Amino acid sequence: MRIFSYFKISTDIIRKHGIIAFFRAIQFYLIRKFKKKKEPHFVQEYQSYVNNLLKVFPRDTAMSIAAGGNYIETGSIQKDILLFYGLKPDMSIIDYGCGSGRLAHALANALPADYNLNYLGIDVIEELLDYARTKSPKNYKFKIHKKNISIPVIDESIDIICAFELFPLLLHEEIYIYLEDMKRALKTGGKVIFSFLEFDNLMSWPVFDDSVINRKKKISVHLNTFTEKSVLQMWAEKIGFKIIEFTDGTFEGKNLGQSLAVFEKIP
Repeated sequence: MRIFSYFKISTDIIRKHGIIAFFRAIQFYLIRKFKKKKEPHFVQEYQSYVNNLLKVFPRDTAMSIAAGGNYIETGSIQKDILLFYGLKPDMSIIDYGCGSGRLAHALANALPADYNLNYLGIDVIEELLDYARTKSPKNYKFKIHKKNISIPVIDESIDIICAFELFPLLLHEEIYIYLEDMKRALKTGGKVIFSFLEFDNLMSWPVFDDSVINRKKKISVHLNTFTEKSVLQMWAEKIGFKIIEFTDGTFEGKNLGQSLAVFEKIP
């Protein structure tokens, strides 16, 4: 049946446009079929960033900078945030954009052995995941996922999804798609906890200022996307999340470096 369909299409092209157009159509088809697909922009940008860091710095330093710096301190703040917003024993958690394992390392060192946390760290850079594995217990799982914008788990299987310092690396459309799929992956009552850059938070200004300077100097760096609370409020309503809280990222006197949002999946 498929052969007949191809034959009909081919004869139609020849009859309407001639034999030259037919061979051009074959050429374009083969190019599209066998051309290697480029990886998403955020994979290319961050892979280049990590590669350059590894060329300049020792591995430990490069892995800390790649995750945003302050490996121990920031990981500890992220851990405290999760515990404050309801992380409990036996829960399943996805650390999306886990990087070099700041949060995983902090959780493993702070939680008792019988906490039995079902942790999955996901990232798009293999070098970061390799390093994260060296900083985490063997029962913590790590997965590379860069084929599409999705959460690679079954429906309603996760208690908490966190995404610290991930969304600023993405376009608005990509953030929205991730949030949609995070809702699918969460159990009812589950939470997505994520950081974001916003112009309304003065602590974000240095990031924007650096981006402007790099743009003027034509220095290629990763994307820094700013997303205001009003936009996130609209997205939460459209997707069907309940907004638990927005903060400026300050927690118990320590600052995350980005604003924080907590959404809950409602029935």
